[in-house]
Amino acid sequence: MVGIDEVGRGALAGPLTVGAVVICSESDPPIGLNDSKLLSAAQRESLVEPLRQWAAAWSLGSVSAGEIDAWGLRLALAVAATRAINDLTLVPTHALIDGSFNLLRAPVDVALGQAFPPPLRYGSLPVTTIVKGDRKCATIAAAAVLAKVHRDAIMVALDHERDAYGWASNKGYGAPVHLEALRRVGPSTHHRLSWSLPEKSEN
Repeated sequence: MVGIDEVGRGALAGPLTVGAVVICSESDPPIGLNDSKLLSAAQRESLVEPLRQWAAAWSLGSVSAGEIDAWGLRLALAVAATRAINDLTLVPTHALIDGSFNLLRAPVDVALGQAFPPPLRYGSLPVTTIVKGDRKCATIAAAAVLAKVHRDAIMVALDHERDAYGWASNKGYGAPVHLEALRRVGPSTHHRLSWSLPEKSEN
C-alpha cells in the first residue's frame, strides 16, 4: 500500500512534486503528523527524519515548469506520480491518493513537436481516492509532508538566484509580492509560461 500526495499544483513557478510513502508495519506514525498545510515549516521539517524511519519505503517525483507547459497540468501530475513510484524500493499493489481523481492516469494528448512524456506505468494500479486524505490517512499525510519540505527547499534555493519574486516566503504561489514582480520584471525560466501570468508593465 502506497500513500500519494502532491504539492505545488497551484503555484505559478517552480516544480510540482509528488510524494509516495509505503508502510508495511502496524506501528503508529510519528507524533505530530497531520495535514502538511496545518503544520508550520519547523514542524514539517522536524517530521522528515521520523517519517523516513517509519516508512518501509518513500520517494519523491517532480516535474519542472517547462514540463507542465509542454504536457499540461493533468498529464504532468501523472508523470510526477509515476516518477515517485518508479523510485520506490518496494513495488506497491494498491495506492491511496489524496483528492477525488487518480493521479496515476491521464490522457496523453501532446501537441506535435513537443516532448512526449514517459509511459504512465501505473495507470492500472488499484487505487482508492480520499478527499482530504492528508487529514484522514497517515501514509498520505506523510507523503505530503516529505514532498512539501523538499519542494519548499527548492524554492528557497531558487530565491537566491531570483530574489525579486519572494519565493523564499511564497514558494512560487500567487502572493502579492510575486504578482507585482511579474508585472515589474516579467517571468523567469522557472515560471509556468502557459498559465495566465500577470503581464509585464511597459513602464
